[in-house]
Amino acid sequence: MPRPLTWSGDERRRFVDDGVLIRRGLIHGTVLSRARGLVGSWLTEAYDPARLTAYTERSFAPELEEHPDLLALYQRSGLAELAEDLLRPACPTSVARAQIQVRLPYGAEQPVKRMHVDGVSCPHLEPSDLRTFTFIVGVVLDGGATADAGALHYVPGGHHRMARYFATDWVLGQPAQTPDDIDAQDGIAFTAEPGDVIVMHHLVPHRVGINTSNTPRVMAYFRIRHAQHPELALRALSDPWLEYPALAGLARPGTA
Repeated sequence: MPRPLTWSGDERRRFVDDGVLIRRGLIHGTVLSRARGLVGSWLTEAYDPARLTAYTERSFAPELEEHPDLLALYQRSGLAELAEDLLRPACPTSVARAQIQVRLPYGAEQPVKRMHVDGVSCPHLEPSDLRTFTFIVGVVLDGGATADAGALHYVPGGHHRMARYFATDWVLGQPAQTPDDIDAQDGIAFTAEPGDVIVMHHLVPHRVGINTSNTPRVMAYFRIRHAQHPELALRALSDPWLEYPALAGLARPGTA
């Protein structure tokens, strides 16, 4: 029986510093091909252009979010073990749904997402809602591996700045999601091939731009929550390691 996947000491240090970890080619074989085929068929047969804004703000293929072939990307690939290892000795809650995000090829009237952190104050939520998580896992299912092909852009280390912002300049319910200095940044593009995986701290600000390629950029996302996240969520906005018992001691003095 293969050993469960774990994070090395260098990777843990990088996650503390950057808030992001990348594993190339982690998802492969039938687990990847079945998920790609499922979403590809949905785009061909069930996609409704009139719902593009709703898909972009929430999820494409919403009727498939609990499909076994999508959940297998997390449950049967080693990702579940990696998620558990990052939070150890705390435990994550079970993952029961996937979110599909697609950046359609250039020409589609698709909204551009500005820098933000998820679940704090989104256009499709009530301003007072707080729908956060501990970290997110993204799996590339399809698309070009260039910065202008609808790639996710993120700010390495931005979780430190966001923690200070939430501690000093933000109140629950305000519409502004990021401070001006974060909002003005382009971020680093996650240039990736199908099967590559990104793990990103909830507080890392990110955006998604226009896809100028001829191929849809398709991502499957899984939101991972500490078992006590509902009780810790508000405090975790200003304490980025509250939900990571083993990583708190790695944070450099002077960082959030």
